[in-house]
Amino acid sequence: MKILVACEYSGMVRDAFTAKGHNVTSCDILPTETEGKHYHGNVLDIINDGWDMIIAFPPCTDLAVSGARWFKEKRADGRQQKSIGFFMMFANHDCHKIAIENPIGIMSTVFRKPDQIIQPWQFGHGETKATCLWLRNLPMLRPTNIVSGREQRIWKMSPSKNRAKNRSKTFLGIAKALATQYTAFINSGMTVKEWEGMINGLDISRRNAIIDKYVLL
Repeated sequence: MKILVACEYSGMVRDAFTAKGHNVTSCDILPTETEGKHYHGNVLDIINDGWDMIIAFPPCTDLAVSGARWFKEKRADGRQQKSIGFFMMFANHDCHKIAIENPIGIMSTVFRKPDQIIQPWQFGHGETKATCLWLRNLPMLRPTNIVSGREQRIWKMSPSKNRAKNRSKTFLGIAKALATQYTAFINSGMTVKEWEGMINGLDISRRNAIIDKYVLL
C-alpha cells in the first residue's frame, strides 16, 4: 500500500509501516531524523500523488487547548484560521483511508469530535498525553499494552529550542500499533464494522494474537 505520513520528521510512523511491507513516504518542512523515504518540503507538493492511505500530524500550536491563552491573538492575526485550513485539507482530501492526529483542541468543535482519544499508557509508555484521532475507513486503535504510570512528561518539558519538536514526536508504541493494526485490517479485507465487531470485547492478549495473525497474511 502506498502511504503518506504527513508532517512527520522523526520517521517513527513511516518506519513502522515500512517494516510491514508498505511503500511509505514521510513529509515535513524539516529533514528526516532517520534514514528513510522522506520528502523534505511542503506536503502540498505531493498530497495528490495517488496515496492509498494518508496519516497526518498537522501542527497543533494554534489549535490545542493547551495554548488557549493565545487564541485571541492568533485569531486576530490569522494564524489560527490558517492552521484550521491546513488541518481541513487532510480532512477533506479524497484519499480512501485517512487518519488525522492532534491533541485535544478546537478541531473537535470546528470540524467534529474525534473518533477516539488515546493515551501513551495504553501502548506501553507510562505517560499521559491525550491524543485525538479522526478516522476515515480505518478502525479505532486498540490498546496493546496497558502499563502503570501517568507521568505528564511532555507537559513538564523544560523550555528549549527543541521542546516543540520533542513534544510532537509520536510514541514508538503508538507508531507500532498504527502500523500493525491498520496492516492487519487491510489484509483482512473486512469492512470497519466487521473488523471492530470481531475484536470488540476481547482481552488484549487475545486481540493482539488475532491482529498478529492477519498481519502475516
